[in-house]
Amino acid sequence: MNTQWTASLRYVDTEIDRPRWRSTIGYRLLPKLQVGIEANYAVQEVDPVATWFLVTEKPRVPAVFLGTSSDRIGSPKGKQAYYVTAAKNVDPVPASLYVTVNWSGWDRHINFPFGANVEVVPRVTINPMYDGNRTHLLATYSGNRFNVTVINAWLERWGVAVSTGF
Repeated sequence: MNTQWTASLRYVDTEIDRPRWRSTIGYRLLPKLQVGIEANYAVQEVDPVATWFLVTEKPRVPAVFLGTSSDRIGSPKGKQAYYVTAAKNVDPVPASLYVTVNWSGWDRHINFPFGANVEVVPRVTINPMYDGNRTHLLATYSGNRFNVTVINAWLERWGVAVSTGF
């Protein structure tokens, strides 16, 4: 979705309040800068999110971007993460890999999330990921103007996310 505005709503079946319901809204302020807010309803929290695309992917160069958002799934209220991520498509396989250097406001140290996004059939991807502490698995269906993602957080709790661009 290459749009000015993005919005998402996520639900995860967890006993922890903060990650249960979350929504984001973002606006592409500049061609390479997206800013927005994230709301975690159960703990009455609103925090900033931002992504600054520094390097566009080229045949031998990964995409690189800086960002901030709330810390990992299950982190306490008010804990923000700051990160730099490199991502690269893996040709000829329909997949991309990423690795992140992340400052965790929760743990107050650097961790190294990583993952892959693999197309299994047209419009359907799976995304195994490690968030620097725990493993998650996502499966996404991409429509023309929306995505629906099934989430297996911590490989034990189920959730769903819906996102769109406009």
